[in-house]
Amino acid sequence: MPEASKFYLTTPIYYVNARPHIGHAYSTIVTDVIARYQRAQGRETWFLTGTDEHGQKIERSAKLAQRSPQEFADEVSGEFRRLWDRMGLTYDDFIRTTEERHRKGVQKLFLVLQERGFIYKSSYSGQYCVSEEMYVDVPAGAPCPECGRITETISEENYFFKLSAFERKLLELYESDPDFIRPEARKNEVISFVRAGLKDLSISRTTFDWGIPVPGDEKHVIYVWLDALANYMTAIGYGSDAPEDQRRFEKFWPADLHLIGKEISRFHCVYWPAFLLAAGLPLPKRVVAHGWLLFEESKMSKSRGNIVRTETILDGFGSLKPDLAKREQDLFASDALRYFLLREIVFGHDGNFSLDAVVERYNADLANGYGNLVSRTLAMTARYFDGAVPQGQSEPRIEEAFAHTAKLFGERLQTLEFSRGLEALWSLVAIVDGYITVQAPWKLASSSAETAKTDLANILYTCLEALRVITALVYPILPYSAGQVWAQLGLGEIASADLKNLRWGQLAPGTRLGASSPIFPRAEKEIIQRMKELETPATPAPAAPATTQSQPAAAAPAPSAEPVAAAAKIGIEDFAKVELRVGQVKVAERVKGADRLLRLEVDIGTEVRQIVAGLAEAYAPEALIGRKVVIVANLQPRKLRGLESNGMIVAASLGEGKPVLAGFLEEIEIGARLK
Repeated sequence: MPEASKFYLTTPIYYVNARPHIGHAYSTIVTDVIARYQRAQGRETWFLTGTDEHGQKIERSAKLAQRSPQEFADEVSGEFRRLWDRMGLTYDDFIRTTEERHRKGVQKLFLVLQERGFIYKSSYSGQYCVSEEMYVDVPAGAPCPECGRITETISEENYFFKLSAFERKLLELYESDPDFIRPEARKNEVISFVRAGLKDLSISRTTFDWGIPVPGDEKHVIYVWLDALANYMTAIGYGSDAPEDQRRFEKFWPADLHLIGKEISRFHCVYWPAFLLAAGLPLPKRVVAHGWLLFEESKMSKSRGNIVRTETILDGFGSLKPDLAKREQDLFASDALRYFLLREIVFGHDGNFSLDAVVERYNADLANGYGNLVSRTLAMTARYFDGAVPQGQSEPRIEEAFAHTAKLFGERLQTLEFSRGLEALWSLVAIVDGYITVQAPWKLASSSAETAKTDLANILYTCLEALRVITALVYPILPYSAGQVWAQLGLGEIASADLKNLRWGQLAPGTRLGASSPIFPRAEKEIIQRMKELETPATPAPAAPATTQSQPAAAAPAPSAEPVAAAAKIGIEDFAKVELRVGQVKVAERVKGADRLLRLEVDIGTEVRQIVAGLAEAYAPEALIGRKVVIVANLQPRKLRGLESNGMIVAASLGEGKPVLAGFLEEIEIGARLK
């Protein structure tokens, strides 16, 4: 990262079609770590995050939820912001694309591009993926190459951006600035895409109206990616007439770093620089893409049904500190998650996530490592020196180890090699811990040797100073816990400390230690079960059978289908609680080791659900792909053979007969609700 007095960095803005999960948290935590590090180095830092709220997918999702698009966006955007605040993330601004300041900036950018001759009106007929909000070059009825969902044929008048005019300029950019796109794998993908040839890009739609109107031609709304990408400028004042906004834009633009997920590299590394070049605006300095979080070897996503909620980690680890206020429990638990994600996952690559792994890493590195070093050092200082930092000479070997580690840690944070940086820092933790074991200060404390007291003072001063510098270095990753250690060292508020000029020997002898308490209590196995229970709510008892002799085939293995006696009648208000929707099977495959189970991915219009159904004895998987089915959409999720099932396929059976899927004779829209 460049040496400068300012640093402007951004997360992707998160699409409001789904609630936040660990994958969203990963992007935002990494950005928060970088922002805290930059502030600690004395740079004026602006950290932006927010939500992307326009587009056809949001309009449809809101309609199915029987809400207005604005109400729908308000609710989900609010969940993102509340979670970021609960985790103590230090963003400076939260931009929403439905805000007036954003609308003004996007319309200004559109007019600039139009005035400079890079926008023209034409018509488009082809395939559009609603899920990805993008046009795709595939035959009618073919799936989207990005997400696999069936595309829709669109024929409409559009405004187009002359993307084809920037093919050579973009390739020159990638060649002249090798660090513009990172990591190398993403850069190579982008270069290959551009070299294959760029086509002009549609930047407006007329078949829906949930978006920012094209200035002067309001039957068009601006294409969601031009709308969304502009947030990085509109949030800091682009398009505003207010002098303070203009000053902020001049100060912070261009962005020093856009941090994104790898799946949106093309939009940020091709479309975005092309828009800026066309508008005559400076380009961001770096676009860095991180990998996916994998759960059971699959990308964590709502459509796959393998989401892990951040709230689960906060509630689970927060329970280790029952005496703290809820706010502090959340900050402590957030530290545990931050450390795991930064230490366990090699940034830029995909990484595996599991609750077991989080607990294992926490115990090994935090409870038994750093936390144990804090506890034993402070306890011995309290016992042998009445809770004050002794006057002593530090061990040269530990001082040298610090100098090497601090340099290495700083270099690796600057290159976003978080895992390797923490590995280096924890090697210093191990060195100091080993130093205590070898020196055995508890033996010196009971020794009558003339030099025993001096030697004891030297050892504990060395350990206390090592704790101070380790804590200062780890502060961007463990802000709450580092603050607690800092206070226990008697150094006050770490947020007010000057950490940019960190040197060995700055701990003043005589400093009184603060009140001591365990920083990282050990997490027992019970916490894993607790978090799994939080992730998988108890499945409600099965509903009473219907009044006919047929019954639905559950998402679990189909039960024995003996004719049953009529049950007590239910009221219409009870039936109204069951949400039945039309879905289309996109993926069907057998569940390994289960003769009767199929794993299905079913598109219900607003999302793709993973459902595990007991249909394998009645239907071959390939016979189900493309078939429209009825699903119960509002059942609590449940786990079957390690797979989460989000709904139930409706089928009928009689006696020992195999289940028969409910279906339709007429054409019906995917996502329609049965009434």
